[in-house]
Amino acid sequence: MVPGNSNPIISVNGLTVAFGQRHVLDGLDLDVSRGEILGFVGASGAGKSVLMRTIIGLVPKVSGNIEVFGIDLDAADSSERRGVERRWGILFQHGALFSSLSVRQNIQFPIREYLKVSDRLLDEITIAKLAMVGLKPEVAERFPSELSGGMIKRVALARALALDPEIVFLDEPTSGLDPIGAGEFDELVRTLQRTLGLTVFMVTHDLDSLHTACDRIAVLGDGKIIAQGTMDDMLASQHPWLREYFHGKRARAVLV
Repeated sequence: MVPGNSNPIISVNGLTVAFGQRHVLDGLDLDVSRGEILGFVGASGAGKSVLMRTIIGLVPKVSGNIEVFGIDLDAADSSERRGVERRWGILFQHGALFSSLSVRQNIQFPIREYLKVSDRLLDEITIAKLAMVGLKPEVAERFPSELSGGMIKRVALARALALDPEIVFLDEPTSGLDPIGAGEFDELVRTLQRTLGLTVFMVTHDLDSLHTACDRIAVLGDGKIIAQGTMDDMLASQHPWLREYFHGKRARAVLV
């Protein structure tokens, strides 16, 4: 548990997830504080995205407890569960936009699922969300195949923000972007977090994102959280994997 965090917005306790005989997560504990950007890192294949997908209900767990907004997701009935899901937004890796739908239709998709509003209001919301992520109104008429990688990520973020969530889950949000585009996206996430009071759970391997965007970092290893704290805490750690990750050859250019 994070020191001083007596009321976490996300609380994961004793979580175990397995694929066949392999335990990907093994008794994992993690709390996320309201209003923070948490960077979640670990080796490739360690289970970073698995944790995020388990929290939001896409991957079943073997055991453990997950609470969001103080609600035990196992004990919640369908109405309570739907109420919780209404309060989070998700940006999947590579954007995961519906290729057959326009940008407008992609952004409106979660709104139509949860709310009954007029087409005029839907269009107004769409333009507002595009503006929030730095895109012009005319982008609404394009299809994903007509967008650059950076624009896809921004549209996916606009869709994640469609219902004015309190929590946003980001899965490798800067993967596939050039350094300039990745830096701009990090700054966008940081700005939205500050202006909207968002809590951000960011699965990433991007050292720049960890260094510039995240308030705190949690590190996954052997199915558990092996370290958590600020970037200064990560740099001071003597754990072999953390030293290699944060002080290795690829890290020096970022952190010097």
